[in-house]
Parts: sequence; C-alpha cells; structure tokens
Amino acid sequence: MYPAVTSDRKPLGIAEFVGLMALLTSLVALAVDAVLPAFPQIKSDLGVADMNHLQFLVTFVFLGMSIGQLVFGPVSDSIGRKTAIYIGMGVFVAGAVLASQATSLPVMLVGRFLQGVGAAAPKVVIIALIRDQYSGREMARITSFVMSVFIAVPAIAPLMGQLTLMLAHWPTIFYAMLVQATVATLWLAVRQPETLHPEHRRPVSLASLSYAAREIIKCRAAMLYTVGAGFVFASFMTYLSTAQPIFDGIYGVGALFPVYFSSLALIFGAASFVNGRIVRRFGMQLLCKVALTGVMTSALLYLGPVMLTGGQPPLWSFLIYLATTFFFLPLLFGNLNALAMEPLGHVAGTAATMVGSISTFVGLFLAMIIGSFYEGSLLPIVLGFGMLGATALVIFISAEKMHSDPI
Repeated sequence: MYPAVTSDRKPLGIAEFVGLMALLTSLVALAVDAVLPAFPQIKSDLGVADMNHLQFLVTFVFLGMSIGQLVFGPVSDSIGRKTAIYIGMGVFVAGAVLASQATSLPVMLVGRFLQGVGAAAPKVVIIALIRDQYSGREMARITSFVMSVFIAVPAIAPLMGQLTLMLAHWPTIFYAMLVQATVATLWLAVRQPETLHPEHRRPVSLASLSYAAREIIKCRAAMLYTVGAGFVFASFMTYLSTAQPIFDGIYGVGALFPVYFSSLALIFGAASFVNGRIVRRFGMQLLCKVALTGVMTSALLYLGPVMLTGGQPPLWSFLIYLATTFFFLPLLFGNLNALAMEPLGHVAGTAATMVGSISTFVGLFLAMIIGSFYEGSLLPIVLGFGMLGATALVIFISAEKMHSDPI
C-alpha cells in the first residue's frame, strides 16, 4: 500500500469514495445492461439475420475491456490514476457516439469494442486506486461496498433502456451513457485526490512491464486466484449474453424483461453488501470456498428439473435458481480479486491489469463457448454453470494451499 494521497486535499470519506468508484465502474454495467431491452429493435434496424448474433453486442464490450486493461494498468503506473481514467473516458465516449450512429452490425460492434476499451480504464485503475489506500480484509470490504453500490446501475439500467424505448429510439440509450461518463469524470476531477506519488511512478517500458509480469507470474497463488475469477466471471458473462433471448424466447416475458433482470440484480447487490459486512469476520478464503460450493451445488441440483422439462423448466423455478446463484457470485468477485492483488501491491497498476485482463479473457472465451450451445434450452447454460463452479473450486483450493495464514 502506498502512502497517503499526493495532493493537499484530504482523502474522500468512505461514503463518497465508494459512491464515486461505483459510478465509474458502473459504466460497464450501463454499457451492457441498458442495451439489452433494445435487442429486437437493433436486430430490425441493423438487419441482423440471427438473434444469437446480438450476443456479440455484449461480448465485444468485454473483449475491448480485456484488451484495454493491458494498456491502462501500466499507463496508470506511469502517468497517475486520474489521468489514465480521463483517457479511458474519452475512448468510451467515442465508442458510444459511433454505436449510436451505427447502421450495420459491424459498425455497431466497433463502437461497442471502443466502449469496452474505454471502460477498462476505470475498471482496472480503480482496483489499483483502492489498493493504493487499503490492503487485506479492509481492501476486500471497500471493494465489496463499491460493488454493492455499483449494482444499482445493473438494477435500473434495463428499466432505463425500456423507458427510453417507450419515449425515443435506441440511439438515445447511448446518449445517456455519454451523460454518465461526463458526470463521473467531472466528479473525479473535482473531488478525488491523486493516490500515486510521483516517486512511485514508473515509465511505461518493456523493461518495467517485463518486471511486473515476472513478479505476477512468480506468485502462483495470485495467478490461480486470477484464473479462478475468470471461471466465475464466465458464468456471469454467459448470463448477460443470453438473458434477453432466454427470457423473451423461452418465457415470452416481452416488456417485463427489465423487471426480472433488475430484480435479480438487486439480489446480486444485496449479496455484495453482505460480503462487505462479514468478510472481516470470516475471511475471504472461507467465503470463497462456501460460495463456490454453493454455485456448483445449486447447478447440479437444478439439472434434474431442467432435463425433465426438455430444457424449459417453469419460469418460477428458473428465477429461484438464478437468485440462489446470484447470491453466491458477489461473494466471489470482490474477494477473488482482492486475494489475487494482496501480494502485488508494489506493482499494483500492472497487477490490476493482469488480474483483470486474464480473468476477462478466460471468462469471455468460456462464455462464448457456453453461449454458442444455447438453442432454446437451458441445459447447456445450467450445465455450464455447474462445470465452471466445480473447476473454479478446484483451482481455489490449489491456491489456498499456498497461503500459510488465512486471509
């Protein structure tokens, strides 16, 4: 953990700090979730032949984000946390403008990719920014509080998207993203002090990147936690990319899709808040082990009803399954990232890059494989969740054995 912030201004209070960090990181959620209700309109306007191709509107955001993290982590170690975020916000805004004016799917995907690249800046730099000021269980607590506030955006983003579609056309959704990006950037500029001292900054060079990479690779526990986080993230990304086709295609919920999506997001946020309250008492490792076991077990138990109904179980049972899974996932996101970052404070920016990029690449690759098997049946989705949870649990146990003391 680095010393105190570099400016003469006092550090933000925890409440304001958490709110600002949540607003910045929620750009990813807004970019993904607000567009989901517009899938049918976008399909019609852009002439997309296969509804499954609209999954790329989600996956290209994460693809851009995974690549962007490779850039902004090292850049933030060189020019400071805030300046790196400013650059990312500019790229995000450019992507939103391009997507709003798209007349074909390829152009739309380029815009979505740029949005992902830009959103990577706050996502990865904020992890390093938190690491500059906190460590251990306190870092996990702050991270979980950020996620619990951040989840308000996924809860309301689909509703915002649906409301926008009732009043205007789908490009207006991207204009709303511009507004949030502008507000978040101004708040950061005016209120948040820089946390990285000039004497701790390192020029971006192959030598410095190679050194940081070697430090991360040498820490096998950090690498295992990172890969495990990727398997967990894959389940969430699979849900995001298939949620609209599932709820509309299998269950025909139509305009009620944002209501179901938002209700599940609130459960996700509540679990993040609970994690922030209990992590200091029980520790990150115990909570991760319990949560991974829960994800795996709930999927295995639900496989029976899914197979007995030909892959289309009743909606109420699917909601219960998702609610159960979404209670466990937030116990993993913040804690696995914190566990991976714990021994890497001396290269926090680049470490955050590697942790975020590797886990996103792993999650994206696995989610695209699982999503490609979706053809109107929940079987590949639920089976995929179970396999991801089981594999992540094995990886986690292997990493846990490398720690002499519980964290």
